[in-house]
Amino acid sequence: MPEKKIYMDHSATTPVREEVVEAMMPYFSSKFGNASSVHSYGQEAGAVLQDCRERVASLLGACPEDIIFTSGGTESDNLAVKGAVFAKKDVPAGHIITSSIEHHAVLRPCEWFEKRGYEVTRLPVDENGLVNLSDVESALRDDTILVSVMLANNEVGMLQPIREIAGIVADTGAVFHTDAVQAVGKVPVDVEDLGVDMLSLSAHKLYGPKGVGVLYRRGGVRIEPLQVGGHHENRLRAGTENVAGIVGLTRAMELACGSMDAEGKRLSSMRDRLESAIMERIKDVRVNGAGARRLPHMLNVSIQGVEGESMLLLLDSKGIAVSTGSACTSGTLEPSHVLIAMGVPPEVAHGSLRVSMGYINAESEIDYVVDSLCEVVQRLRDMSPTYRSS
Repeated sequence: MPEKKIYMDHSATTPVREEVVEAMMPYFSSKFGNASSVHSYGQEAGAVLQDCRERVASLLGACPEDIIFTSGGTESDNLAVKGAVFAKKDVPAGHIITSSIEHHAVLRPCEWFEKRGYEVTRLPVDENGLVNLSDVESALRDDTILVSVMLANNEVGMLQPIREIAGIVADTGAVFHTDAVQAVGKVPVDVEDLGVDMLSLSAHKLYGPKGVGVLYRRGGVRIEPLQVGGHHENRLRAGTENVAGIVGLTRAMELACGSMDAEGKRLSSMRDRLESAIMERIKDVRVNGAGARRLPHMLNVSIQGVEGESMLLLLDSKGIAVSTGSACTSGTLEPSHVLIAMGVPPEVAHGSLRVSMGYINAESEIDYVVDSLCEVVQRLRDMSPTYRSS
C-alpha cells in the first residue's frame, strides 16, 4: 500500500462531511417515520421534509413548492428531459436542443426520444467548450419543446452562459433546463438570476450522501412524472421520501454554499499552482478549457504520448486518486465525447487527466502530485513506440 493517500477526484464524488453525518443520524433511528403517515412519527418526518424543502429553496432563490427531491442527478436530469417532453402532448415527435458536451444523463434520454421520431439538435462548442449563443438562436424552432444546456461541465469544468441562453429561450414556448450538478456549492446558483425553468443537482457532489438529489421546476412548467404510485413530491415523483438523505443534502448545501467564496479562492489558487507546475515540467501538455471561466477546483489536461487509464493506475499505485473524465463512463475505451467536441484529436484526448480538489486537500499535496505525475508520464513515454518530444 502507498504511504500517502491523496484524493483528488471530487467531481466523481465527495466524502460526506462529519456535520452532515451528524445531522442525518437521528433519521436512521429515533426519527424514522414515513413522511406520508398521519400519526406523530409521520408528522415529525413531514415537518422535517418541509423544513428541508424551504431551506433548499432559499439557497437556490426558489419557492419551496418548486423543489422536487429525487434519488440524484441522473434521475433529476431524466425527469426534466423526459418529463417536459412527455408533458407536451400537443407536439408529437417535436424538437429538442441540447449541447454536444452534456452528461450522459441528458444525452441518453435525448437519444431515447430520437429513436422514437423526435428530432434532436446537439449544439457544437468552441475549442474552450463553450456554446455559441447564435447557434442557440438559430436552432430554435416553433416545435422546440426543450432546451437543455449544462451550467458546469463535469469533465473540464467550463461554465456556460446560462443566463444569456435562458434569455434567448424565454418566450419561445420551449422549456429551459440546466444540469447544475457540478456547479451547486462551487459557484453562485440562483434560479431567478439564471432564468432557468428547471435545474438539477446532486448531494454527493457537495459533501452530502449518495442517492439523493433535487430537481427545481419553476411553477407553471408542466412535466409528467416518470414514477407513479403515490402522491409524493406533489405527485411528480412517487416513492417514500429519503428523509435522512434529504436532511443530509440540505445540511451539505448549507455548508458548501456558506464557505463557497473562501473555499473557491483557496481551491482556484491550488488549481492554478498545479496547472503552472504541470505546464512547466511536462512537455506537450494541453490545458483543456483554459480560455473559459471554469469551476475553481477542477483541472483537465491532455498529455501527449501517454494513455489516460495507464496514468490513472500508476498514480493510484502512488496513493493519488484522480480521473480520466466522467466517473459514469470510466472503464470505456472511447475518448471523451467532451474533448472530441472541443476539437481535441482522439489520440490526445486518450491522454486526458481530470484533477478535482476539495476541502480535504492541502497546498502541501501539490508538490507530491506533480512529482508523481512527472515520473509516471516519463515512464509511459519511455515505453511508447510512437511518442517523440516536440
